[in-house]
Amino acid sequence: MPGPGPGPFPEVVTLCGSTRFREAFEAEQRRLTLEGRIVLSVGMFGHEEGLDESSQVEVDLDALHQRKIDLSQRIHVINLGGYVGTSTRGEIACARARGVAVTYLEPWHPEP
Repeated sequence: MPGPGPGPFPEVVTLCGSTRFREAFEAEQRRLTLEGRIVLSVGMFGHEEGLDESSQVEVDLDALHQRKIDLSQRIHVINLGGYVGTSTRGEIACARARGVAVTYLEPWHPEP
């Protein structure tokens, strides 16, 4: 793992995906951090915390997550069992439109 101080700036990676996959988010955050990357993730796990998807808090958190993507060279999608929901599909589309690389935890083949 690269040490602190002068040298190449580490890759910034934002984790995206359904917050129902908390354990996978935490495992990937740990793995990528140990590889020397700067990892940005969700601020809270709304599915576990009962956050209403239509609430202003959720809207604000989604906007904040988009800014994290803006800071990233890559997003890494947590897609256990091939699941990629509507919100995550939107994040993927935005990342691609901004020239941000997209990788997946598991192979994913979106429907045409």
